[in-house]
Parts: sequence; structure tokens; C-alpha cells
Amino acid sequence: MFNRKRPRKQQEEVNAGSMADIAFLLLIFFLVATTITNEKGLSMKLPPDPENQTKAPANERNVFNVKINSKNSLLVEGEVRSEIGNLQSEIERFIMNNGEDPNSSVSPAKAIVSLKTNRGTDYKMFIEILDEIKGAYFNIYGGRVGMTSEEYRSLKHDDPNQKDIYDRGKQGIPMNISIAEPDNL
Repeated sequence: MFNRKRPRKQQEEVNAGSMADIAFLLLIFFLVATTITNEKGLSMKLPPDPENQTKAPANERNVFNVKINSKNSLLVEGEVRSEIGNLQSEIERFIMNNGEDPNSSVSPAKAIVSLKTNRGTDYKMFIEILDEIKGAYFNIYGGRVGMTSEEYRSLKHDDPNQKDIYDRGKQGIPMNISIAEPDNL
């Protein structure tokens, strides 16, 4: 008998040399094809640097005070409330008083709505109250040009006709909202 060595079977291997190339191409594909959402956050104009600020005296009569405590209860013009209720209409009356009521603003241009919170106040409550305040202003602006608040807000600033309407609504009534630094708990 012949004593012959059998040739060993070679194990089949997958060529992994191009795997790195494929993984790199997939990575590039997903980076290019993925859309990254950009959150806007709150659209607010921030105050100037403390060095550049000038203190303008505000007559207490022209300030509408809204305070929120750590339990999300409201103190509106010294009155305790547990719900928002008709806050928006009260702010509108305050702004558009034109000196008629001695407890309200002298003129819309001088009216200031002050919002002060506590460090324990929920963001949701802060945003709700801020929306009510801004809603009051937008109701006033829209009413001046014969529109609803929603129609006024949807005006496009790049269209000259709509920009003119937008400017007429705001003319002489600045959105004076003071957001004071929160109190500690």
C-alpha cells in the first residue's frame, strides 16, 4: 500500500480587504442622506450687554406684573390665581388703556408687561404665560389691520405688501415684555 499523504483541504475565506471600503462608503452615504433637524428654540431679542444698558425709569402705572411661583401659581397684579383664565384679554385692556383707567397704562407705547418666575417654575408654565402675553400683543396688532392674530402672525416679511401690513399693525405699540431674573426657591 501506498502511504500517501492526502492534501489538506483549504478552508475558504472571505476576502475582508474590501470590507473597510464598504463600511466607509456606507458611512459617507448615511452622513449625506441624513437630514439633521435644527431646533429653533424661543425667538426672543436678548438685552444688550450690562455695560451698554441704560436704566429708563418706568412708572409703576405702566407695568403689568405677572409672577409665577415654584408651584406654578400665578400672581397677576397682586391677585393670586391658580389658572390662566382671561389673562390675555386683561393684558390687551392694560396696553390699550390710553390713560382712561388710572390703574392701567398711560399709553400703549409706554405699557410694559413684566413676567417674573421662580427657579422652581416649570418651563411649560413659563412658555404658556409668555404665549399668552405675546398673544395679547398679536391680537392688538392684528385687530389694528383687520386680521386675526393667526393671520397677522402668518404674514411674510419678504413680501413688501405683507411687510407693510405687518409694520402698520405694530406701529406705535412696541412689544414691551420684561422677563425678570428668577427668584431662588
